[in-house]
Amino acid sequence: MAVQGKIETPQPTQISGVERLTLRVSSMINHPIAQERKWATIHRLDTDGDREWDEVMGVLSEVDGIEMTFNNEDGSVRLSWEAPDDEDPRVEAHDEFESLEPAPF
Repeated sequence: MAVQGKIETPQPTQISGVERLTLRVSSMINHPIAQERKWATIHRLDTDGDREWDEVMGVLSEVDGIEMTFNNEDGSVRLSWEAPDDEDPRVEAHDEFESLEPAPF
């Protein structure tokens, strides 16, 4: 008789509140419309704890080039930024064909 084993299904990995908020803020900042406008409004959700919100806002406040405007009425934060100059040392020139090796034929 064959032994039947249990097939264990992997459990989803739980992410912390800080990770969840960081992913949400990052997604909002990187959205094409926000990139075009150079600003994004981050709304605090009921699921965002005080510690998580303070930690993420603290990290954002330390980033050069981001201006934060807190709206006390609804608890949102408007992040705005300027497009970096081409001469800014933080901007790297990316030539999409630069790293490609020549074809072997």
